Amino acid sequence: MPKPANRKKPLLFKFFVLYFLFLAACAAGTPKQQHDSNAFVDDDFIVVKTTDKDTLSSLAAEYLNDPKKGWLIAEFNNIETLTSDRTVVIPLSPLHKGGLKTNGFQTVPVLLYHNFSKNSSGTATVSEVDFESQMKYLKENGFHVISLDQLLDFIDYKEPIPEKSVAITFDDAWGSIYDIAFPVLKKYGFPATFFIYTDFIGGGKAMSWDQIQTLSEQGFDIQCQTKTHRNLTTQKKNESFEEYFKALVMEIDYPNTLMEKKLKKTCKYLAYPYGETNDLIIGILKKQGYRAAFTVERGSNPFFVDKYRIHRSIIHGNYDMDSFKKNLSVFQKNELK
Repeated sequence: MPKPANRKKPLLFKFFVLYFLFLAACAAGTPKQQHDSNAFVDDDFIVVKTTDKDTLSSLAAEYLNDPKKGWLIAEFNNIETLTSDRTVVIPLSPLHKGGLKTNGFQTVPVLLYHNFSKNSSGTATVSEVDFESQMKYLKENGFHVISLDQLLDFIDYKEPIPEKSVAITFDDAWGSIYDIAFPVLKKYGFPATFFIYTDFIGGGKAMSWDQIQTLSEQGFDIQCQTKTHRNLTTQKKNESFEEYFKALVMEIDYPNTLMEKKLKKTCKYLAYPYGETNDLIIGILKKQGYRAAFTVERGSNPFFVDKYRIHRSIIHGNYDMDSFKKNLSVFQKNELK
């Protein structure tokens, strides 16, 4: 009995089907739409013959109305860069919403940094050279640093994100973040979110409101970490439940009001002090319109993570590069056989 023919992978098979459709349409001169002589438009895909003027960003801008979606074209065609005179398929709708695939699902690590130092390092303090090396590693190894808005669109099952996506966050508003981390982030073009607790701002080792304003004007995301950084889950000694409840509301509401006054922006994400929360706190966040909140529970995030208990992995100052890499899991394989 002859051996059965090898079955092509679904995406590769669809690619060749579209390619032959493209050739047939060009020969017949009757494609569904014809933007120009180099593009065949189907309901779900666009097939393009590239020129030396094309880039992934330019194709994404022209056909997907978003130059930032060049990654989608690259991933679908399994390429890193674009060359001229090649056939490229552009998907018009998400193929793996929520990062779901037959062999598993996408996960997104959210990294958390606190303090920085020019030379030394410690448990919560990362040296300048280590932070630079970590950001360089992300850049050189194909990681896409995304915003929290992109992360939440992924979690809400609205938009896909690149396969190797990671988010970067900072807690507390230490002045060293502005002096050391800010220039490195700008160098690599990475977005980031800065969670601040407002009573700390302007203190001896903290950022000033002017510095936070600069970060905001530079396009960085400023979000809330309460007013005083108290543990929201702990009722203080001799504090009645009514007093405790009012304190929780104040801790969550006051920074938002102050941010609106100082930066003309409001908070939609909150980082829990010490990473701890409970159902009461989450209920207050939902009532006040917060879209999501973040813990310090280590681990990567699938699209079905609890939006008010999103995991973040603290990057400690004593991490070597191997330890750092362990926090970058971007896919969970199915364990079922």
